[in-house]
Amino acid sequence: MIRSMTGFARTEHSGEFGALAWEVRTVNHRYLEVSLRLPEDFRVLESEFRQAITASVRRGKLDATLQFRAAQGSAGALEVDTQFLDELLARAADVAARPTAWRGSLTPPSPLDILRWPGVLREPARDPASLYAAARAALGTALESLATSRASEGERIAAMLESRCRQLEELVDGVRARLPQVRDRIRARLEERLGQLALPAEPNRERFEQELALALGRMDVDEELDRLRSHVAEARKSLAAGEPSGRRLDFLMQEFNREANTLSSKSQDADTTRAAVDMKVLIEQMREQVQNVE
Repeated sequence: MIRSMTGFARTEHSGEFGALAWEVRTVNHRYLEVSLRLPEDFRVLESEFRQAITASVRRGKLDATLQFRAAQGSAGALEVDTQFLDELLARAADVAARPTAWRGSLTPPSPLDILRWPGVLREPARDPASLYAAARAALGTALESLATSRASEGERIAAMLESRCRQLEELVDGVRARLPQVRDRIRARLEERLGQLALPAEPNRERFEQELALALGRMDVDEELDRLRSHVAEARKSLAAGEPSGRRLDFLMQEFNREANTLSSKSQDADTTRAAVDMKVLIEQMREQVQNVE
């Protein structure tokens, strides 16, 4: 079954480390284009994330964003580097003990000022293995949800395309059923025109039949109708395929349109011309939907 190139998925994962959230969205695109936005802590996994995405998505413009919020408010959420703090205070005491002219203008730093000094406070070390494993699992869940979303939209597109294929078949059958009438009408028209000519002798019937055959040959649309039928069968085969078939369907739309245009140009019957126009309307509706098929 075909899949749409449009989809959205969001998944969250929580643990002692905090909370992770993946947002993945896709739109139609000629090829696969992946855009990743990751926190700095996860840059080392960018190549791995891309491989997981390309294994799941074959075509479309995909934007994936990973959001990470570290756990806050728990005991020890921020740690003081006591060794660094002792060295900092010792250096501050050395500066304060120096006999300088401006020593009296110095005010002792407050505890908050000390804590603001770069390197005094640090976040507790996190276990990268568990954090990375959670990010991988969350991405896998998001990609599964995205595939479900794209498949659901693909089912609606497939139903629409199948409906248009059925209508195309009905139009082809209608044109084919009218062919004997069209041929009889062309013969009658030529007979009438021949009768209107003031010929001194009986016309050569063999030559007339030859000219009639040539005229009917130029207006023959059996081949175009057969091709349209064949393209409908191929479109159904592509819809039922278990692999991405958007490009194949796009090519078939071009072939559909070519045959409908030829049918219209050869038509010598108003009903056949109207049928060809209706076919082109259906084909354009199909083409618009096919642009979104993976």
